[in-house]
Amino acid sequence: MNFLTVATILKPQGIRGEVKVKVFLDDAEDLKEIKQVYISGEKYAVLNVRGAGDIAYVALRGVADRNAAELLRNKDIEALREDCPPLPDGRYYIGDLTGCKVISSSGEEIGEVTSVTPARTDIFTIETPKGEVSFAAAEGVILEVNIENKTITVDKKRFKEVSV
Repeated sequence: MNFLTVATILKPQGIRGEVKVKVFLDDAEDLKEIKQVYISGEKYAVLNVRGAGDIAYVALRGVADRNAAELLRNKDIEALREDCPPLPDGRYYIGDLTGCKVISSSGEEIGEVTSVTPARTDIFTIETPKGEVSFAAAEGVILEVNIENKTITVDKKRFKEVSV
């Protein structure tokens, strides 16, 4: 099965088992489209989602009180890829970007994506032969993303300007 991490549980919310989560989708509203999730391999039905931006409050079947919710603190919420909302053109799930080879427009391999930190301008971390390098996905840096071939093509000059 192909899972995507869609949120992380921050803490219990209230006394009825609801949890506060940090959402890794475009908006907390997108969580409403997902009917079942997995936490540490266990399946939960999603009963209710409320929130906006990257914070939501989620009620799960089987999590009836604060004590049960406390056991889920700091755990990732995963969903099957096919249950996740489709993304518009030019948008990608972080799980699809991780493992992609970063290459220059001339074909030179620079490194491999190890993580992407969501931000106003996402921060990519790649492993290179010389060590770890981070770069902002600022305008003009990424020229093409090819998920099927697992490659991200960058403008080498812009890449050098924004990488650390």
